[in-house]
Amino acid sequence: MELAWGREYVAVAPTHFRIDYAINPFMDPAVQPDPVLAMAQWRALVATLRRLGARVDVLDQRPDAPDMVYAMNLGLAVVRPAVVRSGRADDGGARHVVMSHMRFPERRVETGTAERWFRARGWRTSYLGRDGVGPAFEAGDAFPCADALVVGYGPRTDELALKALAAELGVRVRGVRTTHPAMYHLDLAFCPLDARRAIVCPDAFDARSAAALLDLVEEPLVITEAEALTTFCANAVVVGHTVVVPGCPDRVRARLESWGFAVEIVGVSEFHKGGGSVRCLTNPVDVTLGRDLPLVPGGEVIV
Repeated sequence: MELAWGREYVAVAPTHFRIDYAINPFMDPAVQPDPVLAMAQWRALVATLRRLGARVDVLDQRPDAPDMVYAMNLGLAVVRPAVVRSGRADDGGARHVVMSHMRFPERRVETGTAERWFRARGWRTSYLGRDGVGPAFEAGDAFPCADALVVGYGPRTDELALKALAAELGVRVRGVRTTHPAMYHLDLAFCPLDARRAIVCPDAFDARSAAALLDLVEEPLVITEAEALTTFCANAVVVGHTVVVPGCPDRVRARLESWGFAVEIVGVSEFHKGGGSVRCLTNPVDVTLGRDLPLVPGGEVIV
């Protein structure tokens, strides 16, 4: 069964994308992206997703927020289905974004702008921490998979955020400890493909977490550290039966195609200079509680 989510996205136009600082191993202020090529690559990605049937809404980039193009980390968006009370439908503020509380101060200005954008469009917003107070949480560390929200913690998201997130959304959170310095977000090492399959790079996690993640995914497509870091193939977007990737080793492509997926390569090399790729540039906003992510009263954390 294909992913039910992943057909609606928010992206940020790279009008002010540049490397002003180094907060991950890929960033070097001496190696700047080509702004013309970066814009062309971003437009090609958005056009590809739209051609595949996805909706992509675009948020303007702040001039003082060069990393804001990595929209995946603005917040975790979920939709709560309408319920029936007294014979009538009541959505009760169904669309909800848990805004990120960025680890590094350089990125914290992004979320205020994103929050205003979401609220103007009818989304409810909340925070687990803010302005350096409370647990760090970055949405690139969170994906629904099987019976839970899988959340990577360590480099960018605090372990304390797991309990807060579970309680905030009323879901089961399965924490996996990320240990690889270059795979500092879950989305660089893990990509759900459908209800049974996902791309997984075990080298990104400690041994216990890697084993837990491989047990959770019914049919994992295991990739190596080299495959993850040289092609960014786990930092992919899935629209129905098409996997949009920035690069794809022949072995990985063969496995995906054997499962019935089409592979579409969209080069976003300029954004690799900032440590992100296809998934980092897009934030899915159609994950539905109770469908894609089972509800658990009061929340639950498993680590």
